[in-house]
Amino acid sequence: MTANSKSAELVVRLWRQMYQTYTLLKRCEDQILEGYGLTTEQYAVLSALDYFGSPTRITDIALWLERSTNSVSMIVDRMVKAGLVRRVRDRRDRRTVYVIITIQGDNALKPATVETLKIIDRIMSPLSPDEKNTLLNLLGTVKYELFVCLNPRANLEKVKRKELQQADNLKEWMRKYGLPTIRQAKRHDSDKKRKTILRG
Repeated sequence: MTANSKSAELVVRLWRQMYQTYTLLKRCEDQILEGYGLTTEQYAVLSALDYFGSPTRITDIALWLERSTNSVSMIVDRMVKAGLVRRVRDRRDRRTVYVIITIQGDNALKPATVETLKIIDRIMSPLSPDEKNTLLNLLGTVKYELFVCLNPRANLEKVKRKELQQADNLKEWMRKYGLPTIRQAKRHDSDKKRKTILRG
């Protein structure tokens, strides 16, 4: 086998691995969320509303979910019928539509989030903190290449800056659910190591 054919085979295996991982992750999420009366798409919209704060524009939800505004609008339509969210038009600009989470949506979201994060944490548990960081960086590299493929004129530096800002916002969101941030988790790990050394 030549170097080129080995490289091509590796790329195909990686592509297949990413696709299968995504498919299995989605099936796992579907299974969890079904118990809370939610689909994966509905949960994604509710999570975006929870993350940004309610009300949020449909365009902002679509950007965060990397989906078209039309597809998010259709999901929101079904969610309105299910009583999970409601739509409100901007008083000054009637073209702008905001989405607001309802009490029913909030009551489904919170326990579903706690359960989902527990399962994701368990799935990621075989990886060390360094391996998790490596995986995060590698997936980021692939994601940026996909982004450029879909948006050749996009300003990638602007996209990366926005993601850094979202990472800061994510810390606040994690605190809301009583989850440790990376800094707190590292401190907890080093405290555990110190106690182990002192015992030994």
